[in-house]
Amino acid sequence: QVRLLESGGGSVQSGGSLRVSCSASGLHYSWYCMAWFRQAPGAERKDREGVAAIDSDGRTNYAYSVKGRFTISQDNAKNTLYLQMNSLTPEDTAVYYCAVDPDCMSTGQALDAYGMDYWGKGTAVTISS
Repeated sequence: QVRLLESGGGSVQSGGSLRVSCSASGLHYSWYCMAWFRQAPGAERKDREGVAAIDSDGRTNYAYSVKGRFTISQDNAKNTLYLQMNSLTPEDTAVYYCAVDPDCMSTGQALDAYGMDYWGKGTAVTISS
């Protein structure tokens, strides 16, 4: 059974940086995409925004809103996914979730929440102005 556990959320001031992590277990797939999504305060689950995705070969894709500020990476030895977030603004305030799609065809597809089969419980990130 796939289990995803996010950590590293917290509160920082605008302009600051934060790194969130996702520890994965049970990922017995030869190919998959992992991605970070976020759900802003008051938003519904269906409105979760895909912010960054990475496939098993290390190819990445980013939402326009975070490109150049966020970096997704993975440590396969530790089964851990990371999201380094720089130049944070209050608009980045959200609960951040990691998710897995074992059938993804592209990292672009992995930015769509509809295709993700497994989700963590999220970690909250708050940016103050």
